Amino acid sequence: MSTLIPAPLSTVELPPLDTSQTPWPGEFQQVDGHEVHIRVTPGNGPPAVYVHGLGGSATNWTDLAAQLKDHVSGYSIDLPGFGRSEPIPGYDFSLTTHARTVVKYLETLSQPVHLFGNSMGGAISVIVAASRPDLVRTLTLVSPAVPDLRPRLDRMSDPRMALAVLPVVGPRVRRELAKLSAHQRTRQMLELCFADPGLVPDNRIEESIRENEERARQHWAGQALNRSTFGLMQSWLTPGAKSLWRLLPSVQAPTLVIWGENDRLVSVRKGPRTAQSLPKGRLLVLPRTGHVAQMERPATVARAVLGMWEAVDRHSW
Repeated sequence: MSTLIPAPLSTVELPPLDTSQTPWPGEFQQVDGHEVHIRVTPGNGPPAVYVHGLGGSATNWTDLAAQLKDHVSGYSIDLPGFGRSEPIPGYDFSLTTHARTVVKYLETLSQPVHLFGNSMGGAISVIVAASRPDLVRTLTLVSPAVPDLRPRLDRMSDPRMALAVLPVVGPRVRRELAKLSAHQRTRQMLELCFADPGLVPDNRIEESIRENEERARQHWAGQALNRSTFGLMQSWLTPGAKSLWRLLPSVQAPTLVIWGENDRLVSVRKGPRTAQSLPKGRLLVLPRTGHVAQMERPATVARAVLGMWEAVDRHSW
């Protein structure tokens, strides 16, 4: 493996962080047979595309997109089965199928993009960047869901989720999970994904509750979560050339890897190996930060991203 070079932080002036910013307006676009919902952050510069994690949505990127809008135009995608994107019949929710959807969307844009992915979205973004380097200008991975052969149930928002995908006990477990209220689901998410849930603004908590209420009315949301969970676990067991660890060396785009020191979902111990496996990878570990650094530390993440873009422009990345 190569020597690990730390990621630089830009000193450019950023917009004031406004956590009262509501989710960016959304629009539906026909992508590979789907009506995909995309939240658009009007900005200056080339396109940046944001891909959320398991159980997340396009709203996970609200604050980071605002921090970067002076430099890029933002497009945050709801993957099929999440947010407001209803999956088409037969969609299998595997990582490669999610990646195909992202590729098909990127093909509608006029130029290569700055691609961002968090958690499962990070794994999907690795597949996209490895398979279609022509579509990706730079890559930013926030706690990417790289394979973990020692999974622990306490790393799930509800440990029963692992049982929900099993053939015999799964239906009963899924019925039990469906009984959780929007408030309970939001509390589980906060406790698992944030280093200090007490610092999350009240308006962001209310947004999450409303989003969970909306998901409860979607007949397809539960299945999408369960099958995407299974697809992610299945990807961790994929051997040989299709393993995510084997794909990382194929990513040619300059790549910034960001990890929260207090990530309870995907251990920060995987950060150095992930960054070193990437030909042009660098790592930034953030203290007092959990699994969603783009939500907890949007200004710092923005400075790291701009630092990468500046270094790329100087040919020093």
